[in-house]
Amino acid sequence: MDTVTTETETGTLIVGAGEAGLGIAVALRNAGYTAPVTITGLEADPPYQRPPLSKEFLAGEMDEENLLLRADDFYQDKDLRLLTNAHIEDIVLDEDSAGGTATTSAGHAIHFDGLALATGASPRRLPVPGGDLDGVCYLRDIPDARRLRTLLPGATRVVVVGGGYIGLEAAAVARGRGLDVTVVETFDRLLQRVAAPPISEFFRTAHEKRGAKVLLGASVTALRGSAGSVSGVELSDGMVLPADLVIIGIGVEPRIELAQKLGLDCGRGIIVDDAARTSNPAIVAAGDCTMQPHPLYPTESICLESVQNAADQAKVAAASLMDGPRPERAVPWFWSNQADIRLQIAGLSMGFDDYVIRGEPGTEQFTVLYYRDGRLIAADAVNNPHDFMAVKRALAKGATIDPTDAHNTGLPLKTLIREI
Repeated sequence: MDTVTTETETGTLIVGAGEAGLGIAVALRNAGYTAPVTITGLEADPPYQRPPLSKEFLAGEMDEENLLLRADDFYQDKDLRLLTNAHIEDIVLDEDSAGGTATTSAGHAIHFDGLALATGASPRRLPVPGGDLDGVCYLRDIPDARRLRTLLPGATRVVVVGGGYIGLEAAAVARGRGLDVTVVETFDRLLQRVAAPPISEFFRTAHEKRGAKVLLGASVTALRGSAGSVSGVELSDGMVLPADLVIIGIGVEPRIELAQKLGLDCGRGIIVDDAARTSNPAIVAAGDCTMQPHPLYPTESICLESVQNAADQAKVAAASLMDGPRPERAVPWFWSNQADIRLQIAGLSMGFDDYVIRGEPGTEQFTVLYYRDGRLIAADAVNNPHDFMAVKRALAKGATIDPTDAHNTGLPLKTLIREI
């Protein structure tokens, strides 16, 4: 891929070359947009899938070519200009139009008459002494995954800091290699921000059953080292966990610096409406960098870090850039593979006030249904794709499932869907 060397023709500039950024470009072309489209990305690699980095790629089951979202010739075929290693340092908007000029850190100019921000998110850093030691890894992009995949074969004792999905997926891969694995979580349970207690307890038990150790309510105060390499993880109670590899997965921070320079309204992310428009309606934003209205409770704003949301929101953003009809909003869904466990999530469980366990967690095939004010809002399906699909279908129709019947595994969940 080339690097910015000259000014581009006026057209649409998309800042960010991830799932959302590429999705906007493809949606524009599919909708008949013929003006130039430029996609700029911070990374050296062309757009690729992030979810497999902590699963199939880390486990050595997928190569880099299969990570790519599109083959190289796709960009030429669609007349998309992809600029890698391109950091947009500043953007000056025109006073009398929707256009402006972006400047890269190399000092080159990119003119545009339409602007989309898909700047993504960065891994949250662990602010403790020793964070720069060799053997301390994060897992967000391809260089992170390459490095970690190289280090795993020579490791013996792995400490994973963070009991969220990325941490647990990486822990499962490391344990699958037979390594000594300890997961350290500062909260009282795993996945505390995103799941009900039965899901948290299930994954704690499942990882321990597969040989990992899980420490809850444990805070990391320092990373210890020897000869420049990590050798241990110090906890707030004074315990030191021996480690020759530390994987940190404590969440992400939306990249909003450019939006702030543009004077756009930002919270944790760039604030957008349900049309993906920012506080400047000429500018759209999509993907992990955004805060958007909750699909069921529009007065609430949420950040959704998922491939599905990035892809769907990208289509909405492209429609807004072209002043076209807005695509129908899809039901949010997510997944996590941990060893032989596949968790599929339909809907958004945040704000739930009740839940129903369907099946027995001990069998490693069950579902937790989430409710708010008596209404079905989400489900976590563990090795249970039929329940996942049923809930996804119900949410797409604006329907619900009566919680009094939901626990009965003798009744297929799809037969319990009813209108609200």
